[in-house]
Amino acid sequence: MKRLRIEHQTGFSYQGDVTASYNEARMLPGSTDSQFVLNSSLDIEPSTSVNQYVDYFGTRVAAFDVLSPHSSLTITARSLVEVRPRPLEHIDVTWEVLAREAARSLETVEQLSQTRRTRPHEEVAELARSIAAQHDHPGRAAHAIAVAIGDAVEYMHGITGVHSTAAEAWEARKGVCQDMAHIALGALREVGIPARYVSGYLHPRPSAEVGVAVTGESHAWIEWFAGQWQGFDPTNNIEIGDRHVLVGRGRDYGDVPPLRGVYAGPFKSNLHVKVTITREA
Repeated sequence: MKRLRIEHQTGFSYQGDVTASYNEARMLPGSTDSQFVLNSSLDIEPSTSVNQYVDYFGTRVAAFDVLSPHSSLTITARSLVEVRPRPLEHIDVTWEVLAREAARSLETVEQLSQTRRTRPHEEVAELARSIAAQHDHPGRAAHAIAVAIGDAVEYMHGITGVHSTAAEAWEARKGVCQDMAHIALGALREVGIPARYVSGYLHPRPSAEVGVAVTGESHAWIEWFAGQWQGFDPTNNIEIGDRHVLVGRGRDYGDVPPLRGVYAGPFKSNLHVKVTITREA
């Protein structure tokens, strides 16, 4: 088990005064069966009141508005989290049993439908069907599909954007963690395996030194249901370990952006993001 301190600062600077802005932040992790939040806080500048709630998918949300003129907006989320590894455990379940179980729960039914972002390229759909046909157990098929996606797509910044789709990223065979998660989700859903998008953070160093602050970033991975929910990181082709801190889940990135909002003011704005992660134990 690791204890990780995370500081995530993000926001906008505007070319002039904004008269009002309305925002939602999904930047604070919650406690689960594999991580425990020791403390967390959210600082907003300009200062304003915050309404906190848990959304439909179980993600902590901070909703706030700034109604006085401002030329910049900065949100700083600070968290201290204890995290333990979540190794894969393949349940002995058949495709027929999975189909019945997936149809019984809204939680799984909703994660079977493709979204605009996850709809797979035909090559990905064919790859998923081919791998699924080689496995009697959907959990092992899901693992093989996720690994195949991770092997096929090169991690590279600047090729795709926040609105890119899985099909577009597959055409380029390049992208970031968001793209690889969307491609993998589309592939899994194509063969009837419920799968959901996970947002969070990843400490970039497997053998991180205690007390050393390093530059990190928001991260994304996937979870699939094959008798139980299991997680996997296709970007790094690794199981979910004690370097992964979960913030939110959804159907795709659109359900869990770190910051979303609207404002009245200048058309142009500049986004700034800085994530620092420190292992404390």
